[in-house]
Amino acid sequence: MRRFVLSVLLAAAVPVGAETLVIRAGRLITDAALPARGPSSIVVIDGKIVAIGAADMAAPMGARVIDLSTKTIMPGLIDAHVHLTQDSGLPWYATLRPKYSEPYAAATGLKNALITARAGFTTVRDAGGPVLASLAMRDAVAEGAFPGPRILVAGTPFSISGGHADAAVGLSPELADAVNATGQNPGVCDTPTACAVAVRKNAAKGVDVIKFMATGGVLDDGAIGLEQHFSDAEMNAIVATAHGVGLKAMAHAHGARGIEAAANAGVDSIEHGTYLDDKAARAMKAHGTWLVPTLMAYEGLKLHIGKNFYTPNVEAKALQTMAIVGRNIAVAQRNGVHIALGTDAAVYPHGRNAEELALMVDHGMTAKDALIAATKGGAELLGIDKVTGTLDPGKAADLIAIDGDPQIDPKAVLSVSFVMTAGRVVPMK
Repeated sequence: MRRFVLSVLLAAAVPVGAETLVIRAGRLITDAALPARGPSSIVVIDGKIVAIGAADMAAPMGARVIDLSTKTIMPGLIDAHVHLTQDSGLPWYATLRPKYSEPYAAATGLKNALITARAGFTTVRDAGGPVLASLAMRDAVAEGAFPGPRILVAGTPFSISGGHADAAVGLSPELADAVNATGQNPGVCDTPTACAVAVRKNAAKGVDVIKFMATGGVLDDGAIGLEQHFSDAEMNAIVATAHGVGLKAMAHAHGARGIEAAANAGVDSIEHGTYLDDKAARAMKAHGTWLVPTLMAYEGLKLHIGKNFYTPNVEAKALQTMAIVGRNIAVAQRNGVHIALGTDAAVYPHGRNAEELALMVDHGMTAKDALIAATKGGAELLGIDKVTGTLDPGKAADLIAIDGDPQIDPKAVLSVSFVMTAGRVVPMK
């Protein structure tokens, strides 16, 4: 009787023209932190979950039934650090070729968005790319013109002169002068005032988050190291300005003192955090700063080390960081720092994102905690936990079908056979 009444109520609530779907699950994980349910049904109307019930719950009239009764259904995965507008395996000079324009970057992003969605990711945060290309990619997917995950974008990342996002690093003096003179280096700022202005300009274009390079980076040819780059005053200006216009701030940071300085500035997340130590972790805990470890980035480095692919400076930094990869997770856990999954996709080939969970477990996390980091943890960091991260009535229908139990086996998420983002079924071929 209750199932009949529910189906009548659902039918009455369906807006005219809205698509109604009923997904039959063999096993259902609604929240990575909670035990799985047995056979269940999920009712999706107009892209949102409206009900979760028994496996034999009556379908509303006119509903399309999707039978996944042999699969585990779970929340879609969230990657808090990708670069969709870039591809891996390209030498640093490749992007100097004429075709690497913003339109080409947007097309590349749409291609990689689909690859990433097929890997089980229904939300990603693009951590830096050409701003107009990034915005176009995000909006085209959001409007349903192209299949892909929900995308939040940072657009232009900010750097000191000579830092990780300075596009003139590694160029001849003539080319570097040309890049700077023609406005092709918009992310470089060297005073608190200049950085605040740059943040406001990026925000005005419509980005979702502000990204800055608190320390040096591995994959730039600069030789000024992996420690703190922006001054404390510059970091304070970037983060305060971002928060002042309603945006979160994320900091690329490898060295411990750069991590500490960014955390003390109130940054929302530390990306990479390679040399995290207890002092820096305590600062992160005090300010509610999350860690996004990006372990897959180091798998990407392994593809090219020792093959004359990287410049000598890059190779040296890569070897240096690979020697301690994963230690940051133990430090973060010891100090109560929240962890969200992020991979740095584009350093490795897009589509391998879900391998991050097993790496997190290899470096000390439980399978359950890694799954939380990959779902509801990422949603909380991104500020969209009221929209996604768990499967609950009222939230977006962001879900995937897999084999096995990801709360025990982190490699279970590699068997994705069905993906739905905001109620849209992603084509798997």
